Amino acid sequence: MYSETAKNIRENLKADCSKCFGLCCTALNIVASSDFAINKPAETPCPNLQQDFRCKIHTDLRVQGFKGCTVFDCLGAGQKVSQYTFKGRSWREHSEVSKKMFSVFPVMEQLYEMIAFVAEALTYKISNSLRVKLSEQLDQLQGLTNLDADQLLALDMISCRQPVNALLLETSEYIRNELSANVFKIKKGKQYRGVDWVGKNLKGKDMRTTDLRGAYLIAADLHNADLRGVDLIGADLRDTNVRGANLSTSMFLTQMQINSAKGNSETKLPTYIQPPTHWLSGK
Repeated sequence: MYSETAKNIRENLKADCSKCFGLCCTALNIVASSDFAINKPAETPCPNLQQDFRCKIHTDLRVQGFKGCTVFDCLGAGQKVSQYTFKGRSWREHSEVSKKMFSVFPVMEQLYEMIAFVAEALTYKISNSLRVKLSEQLDQLQGLTNLDADQLLALDMISCRQPVNALLLETSEYIRNELSANVFKIKKGKQYRGVDWVGKNLKGKDMRTTDLRGAYLIAADLHNADLRGVDLIGADLRDTNVRGANLSTSMFLTQMQINSAKGNSETKLPTYIQPPTHWLSGK
């Protein structure tokens, strides 16, 4: 059954830092902020990155001002670039490939993000016509990840994203309609795409099947809120209080979004999302 295959694809999109050459610690540009203690230009190794590509302050990142590092999740793009695209040649030992490797990483990261969303969409009960379109899109995206470095750098990412975005919108509309009518027996949640709800008190609210695409929910209080069937693609959940909230069937939620939020053991998450260790450690 294709939905089961898609579920396995989605749940296996996980970063394995032991197979990556510290690409998130080198390729990306970092600006000093409340999330990062330092400025670090793109293509420059973080001073905390050791020769073996491990972080020397990994267990204390948050307390030392590198909260953003504990939020980031490449979904496995790093090891794909390191082990497949560049065939296990590290930028330390092969400096001639470093610049190209650092440029390929964010391209692969975007492809993996799209794969995650499309694979998730295929796990839902959707129409056959929509399933066919999503399946074709997933196959195409997976094929793109196998291109060589030059081909990856030549991709027009805007053109890649447009059909994906259209299909995800169609999926969201379909699923939220189905959940409202046949599961929850409620009127479908309202559309609040891109809404600015920074710091808003939404504690305990029933927000089932609401469209919150791209919403600004920074530091909003969603304690004990019911967010089942909510479309959260692109929503900003930095420091959002989701303690006790029910996100078990929220759509297009990412590990990075959850890593940036404030939750606890009572927060209900989709099966492919893991509760961050800092939720329980208090760091």
